[in-house]
Amino acid sequence: QVQLVESGGGLVQAGGSLRLSCAASGIIFRLNAMGWYRQAPGKQREWVATITSVYSTNYADSVKGRFTVSRDNARNTVYLQMNSLKPEDTAVYYCGAPDKAATTKVTYWGQGTQVTVSS
Repeated sequence: QVQLVESGGGLVQAGGSLRLSCAASGIIFRLNAMGWYRQAPGKQREWVATITSVYSTNYADSVKGRFTVSRDNARNTVYLQMNSLKPEDTAVYYCGAPDKAATTKVTYWGQGTQVTVSS
């Protein structure tokens, strides 16, 4: 049974930082790309960042230069370091994992963690 559990969300002032974590179980974590997504109120879920099994990273233009995705295969955990946060970053953040290696298409989702950035 696959489980993805996010943590680390909260309320922060604009310009502040947060680090999100996503602990995975039930998948061969080291072989899988992992992604971060977010959904703001009234909007569709959008992709934020991806890290592949070989540590290649990609970011949405809206977060490039401010967010950093990383992974710790020993802990089966992926992280999202968020700096210089803006009110428009307010959303529920989800991690997603594929059901097999060599794809980034998400099959499994976590429950999400709320990030609120006040102005």
